[in-house]
Amino acid sequence: MSLLPEIGRRVTETAARAQSTGRTPSLALAVVRDGSLLHFTGAGETPPPDPGTQYRLGSITKTLTATMVLQLRDEGFFALDDLLYRHLPGTPVGGITLRQLLGHVSGLQREPDGPWWERNAGGTVDELLKDLAPDKLYGPPFRDYHYSNLAYGLLGAMLERVTGEPWAQLVGKRVLEPLGMERTTYAPVEPYARGYLVHSLDDSLHEEPRPDAGAMAPAGQLWSTVTDMARWAAFLADPAPAVLSRATVDEMCTPVVMQDETWTAGHGLGPELNRVGERVYVGHGGSMPGYVAQLLVHRPSRLGVIAFANSYGLRGTSIRAVALEALTTVLDAEPVTPPAWRPSPAPEGDTAEVCGRWWWMGSEYQVATDGTELVMAPVGFSAKAPWRFTREARDRWRGTAGANTGEVLAVLRAPDGTVTKLDIATFVFSRDPRDLA
Repeated sequence: MSLLPEIGRRVTETAARAQSTGRTPSLALAVVRDGSLLHFTGAGETPPPDPGTQYRLGSITKTLTATMVLQLRDEGFFALDDLLYRHLPGTPVGGITLRQLLGHVSGLQREPDGPWWERNAGGTVDELLKDLAPDKLYGPPFRDYHYSNLAYGLLGAMLERVTGEPWAQLVGKRVLEPLGMERTTYAPVEPYARGYLVHSLDDSLHEEPRPDAGAMAPAGQLWSTVTDMARWAAFLADPAPAVLSRATVDEMCTPVVMQDETWTAGHGLGPELNRVGERVYVGHGGSMPGYVAQLLVHRPSRLGVIAFANSYGLRGTSIRAVALEALTTVLDAEPVTPPAWRPSPAPEGDTAEVCGRWWWMGSEYQVATDGTELVMAPVGFSAKAPWRFTREARDRWRGTAGANTGEVLAVLRAPDGTVTKLDIATFVFSRDPRDLA
């Protein structure tokens, strides 16, 4: 599978223009779907881009840290609204919740104390905590959005304290290995792109150091390739249950806060959210000295874009703008292949008694089953998503999708056991179109 030739040409042009005008030694740009490359292009020669070459992810690392936080929440280790001090004793900023840290609404300042952590070797968790003071909280939680690398350093420290395992070991065991991301590593492994500062005075290259971030590694340490990031994009679009359930990834991708007044950018529980027109892309950007990176995924179509460059920024643009342009170009122009129609299994038992046509307030509804859940929708055109219900007990179903998520569908029966009505959150549906009660 690949892009249409004309669309591939436009993506290639986007990469070439960004590398040339942005003055970066090397730029890699890929369009992916379901873990596979649809189109890979690169520009520059230092090094020549390749899908198997590592670049530094920077803050894309945070999405993997957030995934582990949600894993342990799902396993019952803690709740997202727990205060930090309960699971990371000894920190003077422990009166904020894990949810606030994940969504960058904790009121924490952006960076830890000491030298610039991105360009210097990091210390231990104990050293990170020792250097903190209460004044690292500049304001109350949820007052506004304020991006904080420190927040993710503290989340990583919390993960280590809760599990007794180093963050690097946890991310390998809990995320990278289950997804087969063999070329995503804590430290660079050849072949990898060296990172540079491109001096604005004379366009000279100055190779940047590649320090171990230590306790701040959960905020930006990892290295990866286009091929491995295609697997991560696929996970965000269609989660692997061995890592996280779809419901939990949906929760991660739900906005916690908007970043701007126009509601074009927001933040979930780890992922960033970008709106272009009527579409919302999830993912994250990243930068470390010598590198910028961007991952964007349009979950409904399972299409994603990965962009890497080995310079500390692009002149006149950004790696985020490059990725947004590429993904929007593809989505605007590529034909959408509808999923193949498959017949549903015939309903059986008491499920069959519920299926069929129902009426409420003069409107007709169809109830069917996909073999697992009940699916209910108005007959005829409706732009709204169908309601879905999963069985909790005989004659009791719980809404899992659509406007009745969380609501109870109760099956009402006559004295002889015949199904007569459906009660959904006090809205009563009848087989009789003239019954308006």
